[in-house]
Amino acid sequence: MVPALFRPLSLRSLELQHRGWVSPMCQYSCDPEAAPGVPNDWHLMHLGSFAAGGAALILTEAAAVNPAGRISPRDAGLYNEDQAAGWERIVSFVHRHGVADTKIGAQLAHAGRKASTYWPFSGEKGSVPAADGGWDTVGPGTAAFDGYAAPAAMTEDDIRGVIADFAAAATRAVEAGFDTIELHGAHGYLLHQFQSPLVNDRADAWGGDAAGRNRLTLDVVDAVRAVIPESMPLMLRISATDWAEGGIGIEDSVLLAAQAAEHGVDLIDVSSGGAVAHQEIQPGPGYQTGFAARIRRETGIATGTVGLLTSPGQAEHVVATGQADGVFIARAALRDPHWWLRAAFELGHDLRWAPQYERAVPRRTF
Repeated sequence: MVPALFRPLSLRSLELQHRGWVSPMCQYSCDPEAAPGVPNDWHLMHLGSFAAGGAALILTEAAAVNPAGRISPRDAGLYNEDQAAGWERIVSFVHRHGVADTKIGAQLAHAGRKASTYWPFSGEKGSVPAADGGWDTVGPGTAAFDGYAAPAAMTEDDIRGVIADFAAAATRAVEAGFDTIELHGAHGYLLHQFQSPLVNDRADAWGGDAAGRNRLTLDVVDAVRAVIPESMPLMLRISATDWAEGGIGIEDSVLLAAQAAEHGVDLIDVSSGGAVAHQEIQPGPGYQTGFAARIRRETGIATGTVGLLTSPGQAEHVVATGQADGVFIARAALRDPHWWLRAAFELGHDLRWAPQYERAVPRRTF
């Protein structure tokens, strides 16, 4: 029998050869002066290695929908044509060299109050001042994330502008040849900031109850769904829980997932946390799979899971037991860009290797 991890999956017209995927991972490697937001050779090598390594689906790092939406000055974007051209080069490379008929999706994002920060390997922490290339940030209100500069509260026009920016970035993604799009609604970035009652204290139509707090996410879904082909699947990454009292819980995320499905989302990429610094995460192997399983069970929407999933056996168990429809691999893929080829061998499945690497295919002795 074909292992569950290596069975195909269809999302609208997108055919994925198997259920092992690459999670979005920021690289903080764009040139902030010569080519701000433009993916470069590092991104080509980074994402291309996963295509050669057997991944069926690769999601890019967060691509900001406008300049103020970047997490750091070194983050990627998809808000101008130079950036789109950079991504088109990478998309073409992945399509040509992916050994598992690899597909690639753009993750579209806005960092909100967590924007304009130093990149992790800079040696600095906190917000980047304007003198060093930083910018003013925005959010649902004026409360700052701990250690960061306070944002400006978004006006109605600001909100409408961000929705339009998501749609424009999605249009560029389609033109660049991406196979799918994921909206980043997790990890304390802008869409999640509006969802979480720990961050969103607005008293207007964009805050208050769950309907108000989920409104921005669903309006972005509607705007993006309207400009991408009907045949293209749309994904949404969420934080299933804020890991903090008074914040989002799994019941809230089940509701959001059900609403997102009604608005045209095809898969929920289930992560957690990031809204507030005082979160109390309880990590462990597969610690987020239960969230994906519950959303899948109670809403019927396809889910992907991520978080401390490192071994092929783990990933196989998650899919085989119906906890998720697919497994996103992150740090394990950084350690081993050929994780999927190794997983196939360990699970007794034959996955095609690049001709240049065929001499290294391991031989079975059982």
